[in-house]
Amino acid sequence: MQLRYNVRLYPTAGQRQALARAFGCARTVYNDALRARQDAHAAGLPYVSDGNLSKRVITAAKQTPERFWLGEVSAVVLQQALADLNTAYRNFFASITGKRKGPKVAAPRFRSKRDNRQAIRFTRNARFSITAGGRLRLPKVGDVPVRWSRSLPAEPSSVTVVKDAAGRYFASFVVEAGDEPLPETASEVGIDLGLTHFAVLSDGRKIDNPRFLRRAERRLNKAQQALSRKRKGSANRKKAVARVARVHARVADARRDFAHKLSTALIRENQAVYVEDLAVKGLARTKLAKSVHDAGWGRFTAMLAYKAARAGRTFVRIDRWFPSSKLCSACGAPAKSMPLNVRSWECPCGAVHDRDVNAAINILAAGRADRLNACGARVRPGPAPAQRDEAGSLRGAA
Repeated sequence: MQLRYNVRLYPTAGQRQALARAFGCARTVYNDALRARQDAHAAGLPYVSDGNLSKRVITAAKQTPERFWLGEVSAVVLQQALADLNTAYRNFFASITGKRKGPKVAAPRFRSKRDNRQAIRFTRNARFSITAGGRLRLPKVGDVPVRWSRSLPAEPSSVTVVKDAAGRYFASFVVEAGDEPLPETASEVGIDLGLTHFAVLSDGRKIDNPRFLRRAERRLNKAQQALSRKRKGSANRKKAVARVARVHARVADARRDFAHKLSTALIRENQAVYVEDLAVKGLARTKLAKSVHDAGWGRFTAMLAYKAARAGRTFVRIDRWFPSSKLCSACGAPAKSMPLNVRSWECPCGAVHDRDVNAAINILAAGRADRLNACGARVRPGPAPAQRDEAGSLRGAA
């Protein structure tokens, strides 16, 4: 399994200039290549192949007075920029032809120096390395100081240097990590995700919703008001933009840390974890959009999935149309209606239910029924929901 390990970089002033030069060169090569393909398409010419494109926008461009400075950065950075464009085109073509599942992918767009995220990638061909002193040695950049939170489990195959909107630098290592199975346990849990409580477990535990963005709204509003008063193009406006980005970055970091800690605890404690497959995109189009995005259910369930696979645990998503809130977990009888304002209800059989706990218990039961038995057949008869080959989209910021 390939995993990413992110660490914080603290480049010197000279190294920041070298990285800015590399960001700019990679962006220029990407945009030149995209423009060449768009011009060929507009002129009715054949699709420009990857090899011809590399010769035109890198090899030949270095010989011209307008692009001679492309030779000041590592050639691997430029080649990886072209690889990103080729991947974007393949995803676009696969999407419009129906070969790619999930949401439609738009055509590649031009990159801008004002984008919130600037990134370059070094592969093993670039011969990056980690020095004996723990610094990251990058070609034509130097030995960059690193704040290590933990050591890498194996030799990285590539490293991506990222500068975010808050002006922070990160190194993202791609590492081939083996499975780390945990000792088996008899415990299993069903999880009902919500907004009043972030998660309600089938054993009755309720995890409060941290509401990171809501708690930071006062500070964020003040930063955005200060930004709105700054003149466009001024140095003070750039500082105010960075201040707003730092507030968002703190919110995103806190939400990610919370999701990591909770998902790790649940995987360690339980042999099987069952979660309802929520329609997050649909809920994000309602009046609850801000609260839905603030909860970060998609990232949390994605963490549960890959951590369960690595630890040898079972992770199952229950069909989103399963009426977990309406069913009585004692007798199985469905309620006629269940408005959102009803937080507890009594079944005709006499059982009194907490709405969320009852839903979590039903999710646990449905997950157990959907698992395969020893013969490979489904425990619960009936048609299985369609498998999702690809779920989710690109992660956004706070």
